Amino acid sequence: MMAEIVQGSRNGTPSRKSKTILVVDDKLDTLLLVRELLSSRGYNVITASDADEAVQAIQMERPDLILLDVIMPGRSGYDLCRELKEDHSTRLIPIVMITGLSDRSDRIRGIEAGADDFLSKPLYPEELYARVKSLLKLKHFTDELENAEAVLFTLALGVEARDPFTGDHCSRLAHYAGALGRHLHFDYENIVALERGGYLHDLGKIKVPDEILKKGSELTREEWDIMKLHPVTGELICQPLKSFRRVLPIIRHHHEHWNGSGYPDGLEGHNIPVLARTLQVVDVYDALTTERPYKPALPQPQARETMLREAKRGLWDYELVREFFNMLEAQQKAA
Repeated sequence: MMAEIVQGSRNGTPSRKSKTILVVDDKLDTLLLVRELLSSRGYNVITASDADEAVQAIQMERPDLILLDVIMPGRSGYDLCRELKEDHSTRLIPIVMITGLSDRSDRIRGIEAGADDFLSKPLYPEELYARVKSLLKLKHFTDELENAEAVLFTLALGVEARDPFTGDHCSRLAHYAGALGRHLHFDYENIVALERGGYLHDLGKIKVPDEILKKGSELTREEWDIMKLHPVTGELICQPLKSFRRVLPIIRHHHEHWNGSGYPDGLEGHNIPVLARTLQVVDVYDALTTERPYKPALPQPQARETMLREAKRGLWDYELVREFFNMLEAQQKAA
């Protein structure tokens, strides 16, 4: 059975706010029953009879919730659930596993696969409605969080647009930082934090006046004191979002120095969070190799020499600088 979409509403016309639910089951009678029950409540219903059809349906129209049978031909519901929860693009979609199995070990398998909830066969309409409503509310909160994150990224790009010297500095930093994180075998969450930090590290400059931000160099002591507040300001802006907990140390500490001469807290050595030190390396490299009105761009060999020299003086993490250029050389050889 090919994936189908049924748009339901109480007045017979599709609602723009209707949530989309994917029902995956190889039993036609179960598909028809669940589709009828949910479409009568105003939900848009997609159906699929196996894991492959479900993947196609998810790619075509991203559902807000998935009702997934455990026993299916080919890949089981456990297998599909695990696959979706391991994929960062689908892992936040709530999954309810529908099962006729009552063994406790089967529930444990579902939990280990990442299932968010369970429904037992035979299905009872009121229980189905209650579970669906509860998980869609959770999905709504997740979507709101993603919207808040998107606003912060937009603000960060707006700050970058105010600075005539940076160009696409943030996107370059996100690229370099993510690549260096992968080179260093950081886990997925830390790599995402580095990429986010690439975009958000200078968000606090939103409070720096244009006449200071656009001055570029030769700031007065008073202007420099204002500029040095931007890491703390950026951290405060992002602090309410718990999903940014790994990004906050990057934002606050990306201007610390290995010898303790940086700001805002004068941290030194390994007291500086490793993600902040990692972003710092790529930030310095991008500044050196990008042309600015007050300086030419350095070629990579000269940038390497400069950064290693400054690392030996105590400004940067020497080992991270060395690993960064090892990564660049490996990329060039592979190209």
